[in-house]
Amino acid sequence: MSKIRIVHYINQFFAQKGGEEMAHIPAEKVAGKVGPGMALEEAFKGEAEIVATIICGDSYFNENLEKAQKEIIEMIKEEKPDMFIAGPAFNAGRYGVACGTIAEAVKNELNIPVLTGMYIENPGADMFKSKVYICPTKNSAAGMKDAVSKMAPLALKLAKGEAIGASCEDNYMPNGIRKNFFDVKRGSARAVDMLLAKLADKPFETEYPMPSFDRVAPHAAIKDLSKAKIAFVTSGGIVAKGNPDHIESSNASHFGKYCIEGINDFTPENSETAHGGYDPVYANADADRVIPLDVMREFVADGTVGALHEYYYSTVGNGTAVASAKKFGEAIAEDLKAAGVDGVILTST
Repeated sequence: MSKIRIVHYINQFFAQKGGEEMAHIPAEKVAGKVGPGMALEEAFKGEAEIVATIICGDSYFNENLEKAQKEIIEMIKEEKPDMFIAGPAFNAGRYGVACGTIAEAVKNELNIPVLTGMYIENPGADMFKSKVYICPTKNSAAGMKDAVSKMAPLALKLAKGEAIGASCEDNYMPNGIRKNFFDVKRGSARAVDMLLAKLADKPFETEYPMPSFDRVAPHAAIKDLSKAKIAFVTSGGIVAKGNPDHIESSNASHFGKYCIEGINDFTPENSETAHGGYDPVYANADADRVIPLDVMREFVADGTVGALHEYYYSTVGNGTAVASAKKFGEAIAEDLKAAGVDGVILTST
């Protein structure tokens, strides 16, 4: 029996072409496996091979959707593959959307099985999990081994036309289609087992997971603003000119702390935005549109506000994982408490 022929799609980063500075590159096809394709092909254990890899910059794909899709579809047709795999994209937002978009297009136009993988908070996950199979991955490429271990077996099942089980069995994101299967124990026995495990403080896995949301109790209002010290925190990506901390335009891995002592107004000479999720023109022209520094200086001058903290804190919310944002917030809060800040103005985009 001949090997299953697979075409693999990756972005410029995983092809080792570069980062944001190479996100503009158009689609190109190379023979064989590249980057994560090496791990995927090894996991196929000789049953499948990646005959070609398509590489495309995230910006090029998302800014030229129809053109890019047509180009890539033609490249795939030339290979006559049995299956198409995109990613995994982890939590890279534009990459995830590209993977989902091209996977759906290939499924609809070429009528072959498709598969991709990404972090559950990737915007591409909500957009495409009901349209194509998506394996859940960890937040970053550090989870590549885990992603491949899920994607490879499911890819082989899809390529062979085998029946796909429930999402919990075959490691894909729930897609709205319920799959019935029989357990060795009836429901009442499983429920008692879970209860006993919970009472004994032992690990167990619920069969009906509920969404988990943080409940943050609001702090008491500031009684007298004229005596309060206020700070700015933003997820709008406003950074010092040149982005010295290299805050990522999407899926930020850290935040920046910037001194504004002696600065009364943001200008194109002293600030810019690192955010990749909105048109930067107006924020670059006047960052006060995102962080109202100029107005706050007026409030301090006329006594409405007691003082403005000499630093502001900034990161990018675009595609950034909730867990990462929570970590940033905890670190910033500790810094603000140590500085005696009484209140924060938190701005987004």
